[in-house]
Amino acid sequence: MNTPEVVGQMMVLDSLFPVFTLLLLGNLMKRYHLSNDAFLKTSDRLVYFIFFPTMLFWKIGSAPSVSAVDARLCLAALSALFVIYFLSCMAIRTFNVTSFQAGSFSQSCYRFNTYIGVAVVMNALGSDGVRLFGIVIGFLIPVINVLAVSTLIWFSGKSFTPMDRARITLRAIISNPLILACIAGIVYAKFINIFPVFLENSFQLMSYATLPLALFSIGGVLTLNNLKGHFKVSFLGSIFRLLIYPITGFLFLKWFNVTGMAFKVGMIFFTLPTSSAIYVLSSQLNSDTELASASIVLSTLLSFISLSIVLLII
Repeated sequence: MNTPEVVGQMMVLDSLFPVFTLLLLGNLMKRYHLSNDAFLKTSDRLVYFIFFPTMLFWKIGSAPSVSAVDARLCLAALSALFVIYFLSCMAIRTFNVTSFQAGSFSQSCYRFNTYIGVAVVMNALGSDGVRLFGIVIGFLIPVINVLAVSTLIWFSGKSFTPMDRARITLRAIISNPLILACIAGIVYAKFINIFPVFLENSFQLMSYATLPLALFSIGGVLTLNNLKGHFKVSFLGSIFRLLIYPITGFLFLKWFNVTGMAFKVGMIFFTLPTSSAIYVLSSQLNSDTELASASIVLSTLLSFISLSIVLLII
């Protein structure tokens, strides 16, 4: 007889085991020279610019248009984001995080890994969950980019004019294919909402390659080397990302009366590891890339715990 505890444990296994297996496989492929930096870089670009945006557009564009439930979920996520951002800025002073580390640390507290998020949501909640997840990230990514770029510029030690700040921030937003895909999907769902069979089949075939390639790329760049000198600060960032953020998000989901599928998507979102994008922005705006790398690795490893707990609860 399947008790609720057994069902919950099987959901954790069914949802997370495939994701972390592909991460491990990507790491082993790199270690044993079945893949290399050139392959991973090309794969990452294909996923980021073509496959993943196409999948988001397809999933959102063929689903019902945005509802009041979706709006409440987005507001809860946005509120939690602002609280965590404010707390991360306070932590920079409280825990003596250096200016060189500040931008990378702050990002590690609130940015999220989109690829792992979609993989877990797809396994746990199916296409309806992916649609909701796509709406949330399309709503939050522009705001996150503004916060991240602003913080990096503030602590970079360089003198930026207001025009420079606006230009860098705008470029980070309009050049993000995930934002464009989510917006396009919402518009398509509102006015058309159905794809011809030949397009539906094409999108489905492309989706088969998307998540494996994305997870292989993430696994291929994970290394413990940078943890040695940056464990304390990266662990602090992981505490924010995987403990304080989920608790804060849970409270806002309850406050905005988010229930059902939207609540489940929200809780998975709040417990995701930090994004590999923090490395790219940190390198562009004079912040600590080694700390960024350490934060990505540590939060990815620890997210197995946070995601397991949330999947058991929901």
